[in-house]
Amino acid sequence: MSSVAKQKSSIRARIQVVGGFLTNMVMPNIGAFIAWGILTALFIPTGWFPNEKLAEIVGPAITYLLPLLLASTGGRMVAGNRGAVMGAIGAIGLIVGSDIPMFLGAMIIGPLGGWVIKKFDKSLENRMPAGFEMIINNFSIGILGFILMVFSYYVIGPVIEGANAFVTTSIKAMVAGGYLPLLSLINEPAKVLFLNNVIDQGIYYPLGMQDTLSSGKSIFFTVASNPGPGLGLLLAFSFFGKKAAKKTAPGAIIIHFFGGIHELYFPYVLMKPLTIIAMIAGGMTGITVFNLFHAGLVAGPSPGSFISYLALTPKGSFLGMLLGVLAATIVSFVITSIILKLDNKSDDEENFSSSLEKSKAMKAEGKELLNEIITDAPAATEINKISFACDAGAGSSALGATTFRKRLQKKNISGIEVKHFRIEDVPDDSDIIVVHKDLYERALLRHKGKNIVTISNYIDDPSLRELLETVEKNKGTEA
Repeated sequence: MSSVAKQKSSIRARIQVVGGFLTNMVMPNIGAFIAWGILTALFIPTGWFPNEKLAEIVGPAITYLLPLLLASTGGRMVAGNRGAVMGAIGAIGLIVGSDIPMFLGAMIIGPLGGWVIKKFDKSLENRMPAGFEMIINNFSIGILGFILMVFSYYVIGPVIEGANAFVTTSIKAMVAGGYLPLLSLINEPAKVLFLNNVIDQGIYYPLGMQDTLSSGKSIFFTVASNPGPGLGLLLAFSFFGKKAAKKTAPGAIIIHFFGGIHELYFPYVLMKPLTIIAMIAGGMTGITVFNLFHAGLVAGPSPGSFISYLALTPKGSFLGMLLGVLAATIVSFVITSIILKLDNKSDDEENFSSSLEKSKAMKAEGKELLNEIITDAPAATEINKISFACDAGAGSSALGATTFRKRLQKKNISGIEVKHFRIEDVPDDSDIIVVHKDLYERALLRHKGKNIVTISNYIDDPSLRELLETVEKNKGTEA
């Protein structure tokens, strides 16, 4: 691979990191977004069953609940439960200090809060006095959280609000000028390169939620998630493709259209790059029809299946939604069919397999880099990790981890990561888990197959002395 190609691949992978991070923040909370969407579709004044009392939940849920969930999840991804608390503390400053739902702000302040507490904990990792772990942990997160909360209120909030106003104004100008379909020029190529999450979760979802709050639905939820273009492409391959592509396309249709896994059609586009024209044309057609019929969804369809579309379509938008998906499918099908009929090249098994592997490789690039950033460790490097665990992960286990870490230092043993966790939060890559004997069964239920060492106390237990000797021997053997 040339240096230019490697550079492009690296850039793409880093952009994928952003999308992957946003997705990992949003996906665990999709249920809450859908719950809010159903509430909005049913009980607002223009909903199916208007209810003044239940409609009162709509505003507080989008203002407080959803941003706090996003921020908490983002913080947890970076620094576990302590990161989740820091993210939520920082987010409340954004929320109270702004007049718009702070989704984008929450997706920034959550990981930032996690990063702050992670760096603080790392700086004290080998300096914390034994027995003072709990008081330092609690007061550190309280003080740093307070600072972050005030900073987000006065600085981050206004910046995000200004950026949001600019983007909203730009998008509304596109809508007013009839240029919204041009977004497909960005959306469709981005999807095939696994960059769609950067756009969808980072821009369209926040805009869509704000739009829904004022009008009860939003077209922004449809501009990148329409399953119609992919369906049209796969149908064309089912009829006019050759060999492997033709055989696999019908099965891919079911998973793509009803399961909402759009990645299924990416290898077909990579095999026949000209078909991206069909995808763009199909996407533009769908957006045009949605806009013409003033159709929209009440929440982000995740996964982007036809079933999700039907479930999240509000009253008065069903005709426009169905026609938008159908029109996108027809346009994509016709153009893809023409491209396939005019292409005399053979679609052999090797060609399709190589495009499939290329698709997988591009997705894996972003995941590996994301793992590096979150863990601060190379994706392919094995880490020797000992995890002390207790009921809350902040008292006895913290004392045990600190004491054992100091014993390793006295023995001049390095390269062993020793940390403390709540039993349920112990990382899967832990080599050894140390728990009190009364917590053994609980640890076993959560971490089957792991090497679990039981102790009677966390400071000077015979099992800890044996563990220290084992580690010393292993390190001596490696040396």
